[in-house]
Amino acid sequence: MLWFQGNSMQLAKYSFLLLRNLSASKTVLPVLTLFTKDPCPLCDEAKEILEPYKNRFILQEVDITLPENSAWYERYKFDIPVFHLNGQFLMMHRVNISKLEKQLQKLEQQDARG
Repeated sequence: MLWFQGNSMQLAKYSFLLLRNLSASKTVLPVLTLFTKDPCPLCDEAKEILEPYKNRFILQEVDITLPENSAWYERYKFDIPVFHLNGQFLMMHRVNISKLEKQLQKLEQQDARG
């Protein structure tokens, strides 16, 4: 139990600093975008391979067959699954774990430095 002795103004200031430090230490997870369509057996396989890493990124799936994604369809129709990490092309066709791990570590190190 944390014990604090002092007036309410000091307590409020201490609480604010504690909360600020807690919120500052929260990391923002990178976004891994999967360009996919249905059906896509390679995409399903890729998602299974990524399962152990799911706590290190937010997976965003983009269905390239939807009308609003026609630009992505034209670009990737023969190449799915395609992955972008934080908006930058990362890999296509199959998951390259070493490439993913390297990029995630780089982002995590940048995040740790602030």
